[in-house]
Amino acid sequence: MSSMPPPPPANTRSGLPPALMVQGTCSNAGKSLLAAAFCRLLARRGLKVAPFKAQNMALNSFVTDDGREMGRAQVLQAQACGLAPDVRMNPVLLKPVSHTGSQVIVLGEPVGLMRVAEYVRYKARAWKAVRRAYDSLAAEHDIMVLEGAGSPAEINLKAHDIVNMRMARHAGAAVLLVADIDRGGAFAALAGTLALLGRNDRARVAGFVLNKFRGDAGLLTPALDALRRRTKKPFLGIVPMLEDLFLPEEDSVSLKSGDLAGLPAGPRRHTGEALDILVPDLPHISNATDLDALRQEAGVRLRMVRHREHWGQPHVVILPGSRNTAADLHFLRERGLAELVTAFGRACLAEGRGMLAGICGGLQMLGRDFLDAPGLEQGGKTDALGLLPLRTRLEPAKILRRTRACALPALTDGPDGQEYALAGYEIHHGVTTPDASLEQERISGKMRAVMRDAAGHPLGWGLCDAAGHARVWGSYLHGLFDADGFRHALLARWRKEAGLPACPGAAYGSGPQLDRLADAVEAAVDMPAIYRLLGLESRA
Repeated sequence: MSSMPPPPPANTRSGLPPALMVQGTCSNAGKSLLAAAFCRLLARRGLKVAPFKAQNMALNSFVTDDGREMGRAQVLQAQACGLAPDVRMNPVLLKPVSHTGSQVIVLGEPVGLMRVAEYVRYKARAWKAVRRAYDSLAAEHDIMVLEGAGSPAEINLKAHDIVNMRMARHAGAAVLLVADIDRGGAFAALAGTLALLGRNDRARVAGFVLNKFRGDAGLLTPALDALRRRTKKPFLGIVPMLEDLFLPEEDSVSLKSGDLAGLPAGPRRHTGEALDILVPDLPHISNATDLDALRQEAGVRLRMVRHREHWGQPHVVILPGSRNTAADLHFLRERGLAELVTAFGRACLAEGRGMLAGICGGLQMLGRDFLDAPGLEQGGKTDALGLLPLRTRLEPAKILRRTRACALPALTDGPDGQEYALAGYEIHHGVTTPDASLEQERISGKMRAVMRDAAGHPLGWGLCDAAGHARVWGSYLHGLFDADGFRHALLARWRKEAGLPACPGAAYGSGPQLDRLADAVEAAVDMPAIYRLLGLESRA
């Protein structure tokens, strides 16, 4: 790595604070976590620092205290700065509904469903909102840490770019170009990305960072020297692969991998003392971060499954959120997974062990049907799995709110057990109501509320077995597993029913993990050079 700082790029506009921007040679290079690390390190110096990403394509979103929606990556970065999430940090959020269309959210409010060509035409308006948001947020802080999207070298997108180099120019940001060396081709990606940038944008790149490295960094010296001579750019860091870092990293949509949200994929049967939790890997899975608290627990194997031959023998099945419930139901049926989910739920009720749970879109799937009269997804009426006597209708208005609730005893300890306080958020167009007139077919059990909000209204429903334990249930509350007491009670019950020994529960929270991330980046990156780029006093 270079011990000399690169020359700082001239700020293109007066009155803006210094800015550092993390861009990548590809999606999933680790930009979000590196930006979070820089936010944490700068905040530790006592600076008022804020994150910013002009446009995020994400199905992992979050609801702010004022009822607006933004990407989860910027929420994590805000936490790293010690700030409350603010939609100005992510002024444009795209939530894909299909391969060619997305719901467009500007400053936390949905403005419509747009196909790609429509959104390209809309981008001039989006860019105005991005500039206003950045200037307003930057005026309140000492330092800004920006994140790009994908790669700045996507020359087919350059003409209407609002998130990479155009944003860097507006902010006057020094750019770090990051490559994921674990996937291979990192040096070619760095050289190629730089070659495809215009001269002024190349000058804005202050240096390279290799991310997710395994092994002896000394072996990279010849390659580092060769690329440095070719590009005249320094390497400012080689960040190691950080194992078991339970932070939400992926903030873009991935439909090609069975390893969404960092969860293990593939056919892994439960063995030994592991509690086997299966999650169908839906093409339009949303808010998969609901599962993060479960996957960081010892003694838990959480599997994402796309094929029926990988089903195995799970102890628990969770249907996650979905941005297109109708399409994901079709996927489950096409792959033969719907049949397995239904059979699993019925077995849980009949045998008095195990649990099938659905969150948001997963709740809708467990019901009888849902009606999409506004055409928000595919339009019309869709038959669901029919496990719960519930009906859902989609409404044009989107429900966005922070929610406090309590989990009723049926979920954890039975009829006479303890209630557990929960806090999370709701993001849904669906309005779901029980329908007592619906025949439950071959399912036995009593339908009841299993969760209530602070006003006492049902927030989740389920079928209970003869002993009063909920076996098939769903809720609209995102983040419900984040509550340590509730999660530990669930895990203890599941392990006992599965004949597994007790396992101590872990506390869930991003704070210690953010500090671990920041420490690792501080040790791996030439931070004195970064500080000098930002006009800060050098630090040994």
